[in-house]
Amino acid sequence: MEEKVLMKGNEALARAAIEAGCRHFFGYPITPQTEVAAYMAKQMPKIGGVFLQAESEVSAINMVYGAAGAGARVMTSSSSPGISLKSEGISYIAGSDLPCVICNIVRGGPGLGGIQPAQSDYFQATKGGGHGDYHLIVLAPASVQEMVDLVKEAFDLADFYRMPVMIMGDGMLGQMMEPVVFGNYKSKKELAEKTWATVGTDMKRSHNIVNSLYITPEELEKLVQERYKKYAVIEEEEARAEEYMCEDADIIIAAYGTIARVAKSAIQRARAKGIKVGLIRPITLWPFPTKTFAKYAGKVKSFLSVEMSMGQMIEDVRLALEGKTPVDFYGRTGGMIPSPEEIVEKLEAMTGGVK
Repeated sequence: MEEKVLMKGNEALARAAIEAGCRHFFGYPITPQTEVAAYMAKQMPKIGGVFLQAESEVSAINMVYGAAGAGARVMTSSSSPGISLKSEGISYIAGSDLPCVICNIVRGGPGLGGIQPAQSDYFQATKGGGHGDYHLIVLAPASVQEMVDLVKEAFDLADFYRMPVMIMGDGMLGQMMEPVVFGNYKSKKELAEKTWATVGTDMKRSHNIVNSLYITPEELEKLVQERYKKYAVIEEEEARAEEYMCEDADIIIAAYGTIARVAKSAIQRARAKGIKVGLIRPITLWPFPTKTFAKYAGKVKSFLSVEMSMGQMIEDVRLALEGKTPVDFYGRTGGMIPSPEEIVEKLEAMTGGVK
C-alpha cells in the first residue's frame, strides 16, 4: 500500500502534474495559488523540465500554446483575475485543438476582489470564458486527494480529446493540508501518438501547422461543427457526479468542490432533525452531469443549490430538471463560506423544520 503524505493542496496539485508527465510549466504568481508555481520552480530543474515565470499571465498562456503545439504535456495555474487575462490564449488553444491543463484556484471577485476562497468563476469556466464557440472540460475536486487524481486524469483527457482541461478548485482547497497517496492512479484512456505535433519533419512527412485563424467562413463553420460533435461525445461519456443519501431524500442539495463537504455536514445535522436531505456533487462542471439530476426530477420535493457565489451553477441545475422540480438557492460570496448551520437553517425554512 502506498504511503500517505501530508501536503498542502497547491503543492500536491503540482506534484501530481509532474507525476503525470508534465515537464513544462508557465505561470505568474497570484494568491491563493502561488505555491503551485513555487513548487514547480523547485522541482522542474531537478527532472529536466522547464519552469518559467512569465512577465504576465498573457505571456504565460501563449507559452502554453507553443508547448502544447509541440506535443508537450504542459500546465499553467492561476486564480480568478489571472484566468481572465489568460482567456484569449485559452480560446486560441481550444481553436487549435491542443491539449493542456489549466488550474484555477478561485478567489473572490469581481475585479481584484479579495484573496479568500470563492466559486464565482463557474460561468467563466463552463460557459467559455473567452471568445467563440468552444468548451473546456472542467473538473471540480472536493479534496486534496481528489485534486491529485483529477490532475493526472486531466492530462489524459486533454490528450485523448485534444482540448484544454481546467481543474477548478477554490482557495480553501489550495491552502488546506490533507494526507494524500500519489501512486494509485491508473490511466483510463488509450492515448494515440501525437502525429499532429509541430516537432520537425526530418523531411519524411508534410508540415504540421497549428492555427486557429480561418478566413473562409465555410471552413471555420465546418471545423466548429466537427468540434461540437466531439463535445457531444464528451457529454455522453465523461459527465460524472457523486450521489450521497439521495435514495429517500425529500430535498437534494447541489454543491461542488469543498462546499459539498460542508453540505454533507449540514445533511447529517438536518437528518438528525428529521429533514430528509441528500446531495448531488458534480465532479465535472462541464460536461454537467445532467442525467444524474434528471433522474430525480419530479421525484423529490425540491433542490437546493449551495454555492460560494451569488448563484451560477443553479442555472444548470434548473436546466437539468426541466422545470419538473423547484430549485432554491443559498450562497455566500466575496470570500465568505457557507457554514453547516446556515445551510440547515435554510433547509428548515424550506420545510418548516419537519419531515
